[in-house]
Amino acid sequence: MITDLSGKIAVVTGGGTGMGRELVRQLAAGGCDVAFCDLSPDTMAETAAMVAEESPGVRVLTHMADVSKEADLEAFRDAVVEGFDTDHIHLLFNNAGIAGGGSMFETERPAWERTFDVVWGGVYLGCRVFLPLVAAAPEGAVVNTSSVNGFYASVGPDRPHTAYSASKFAVKGFTEALITDLQVHAPQVSAHVVMPGHIGTKIVANSLRHATVEPTAEVAEFMIAVDQMFEEQAPMTASEAAAVILAGVLGGRWRILVGDDAHELDRRVRDNPDAAYDGDHLFHLI
Repeated sequence: MITDLSGKIAVVTGGGTGMGRELVRQLAAGGCDVAFCDLSPDTMAETAAMVAEESPGVRVLTHMADVSKEADLEAFRDAVVEGFDTDHIHLLFNNAGIAGGGSMFETERPAWERTFDVVWGGVYLGCRVFLPLVAAAPEGAVVNTSSVNGFYASVGPDRPHTAYSASKFAVKGFTEALITDLQVHAPQVSAHVVMPGHIGTKIVANSLRHATVEPTAEVAEFMIAVDQMFEEQAPMTASEAAAVILAGVLGGRWRILVGDDAHELDRRVRDNPDAAYDGDHLFHLI
């Protein structure tokens, strides 16, 4: 279990924007050397510049990688080992994600599977590739970002949400199972599952930018409008969310709910699970 950030090495996927960027900044502010990957060199450069200004005493490494591709993550791992001259890391944040793949009926299969491969596959492959480095440390933590959609598979009525929800359920279940696996094989390493509610990030815009299927002009215009609403009307900022996540990790909480809406939805589902998807009980996440 990690109780202090100073002098540690952290790896963050999806560090170019949103919660990933804020995790990188706050980890560095706490004294961590940080390596992070993303698909956009421009946003990675922006994050790195922020860290250089805010926390000049720490080392920062950036690497372009698609987390759904094991070879990309292996190259990222090798860059971390060489760039930081290390045989271990202390913290692994499998944070990268995209939205999409709402319907089994309406979504084209490549788009559905792209969402699943990034959101779930990025966590699975991130652990496959980096877990040996975490286990080699005297203390460590694996932090996997799920979602409230990892325990509640809807964003509201008439809005299918299958790929994202299925992938986030997989992340949650995998991380819970990882707790015992680590206790048996690397008891000095803790596992944490993060379940944010509505956080002000650019996940919609990023998903559109890296879509495998080119949307129509009408759909693209709608998505841009949704992205602006999603970020500006969120009840919690990405910076606030990152602070909650790090406090949870340092406090030893394996289950980290982020946002009042996450806590409220968790309570509702637990109080009456049989009615969770019935008409008036549906919870509107956005």
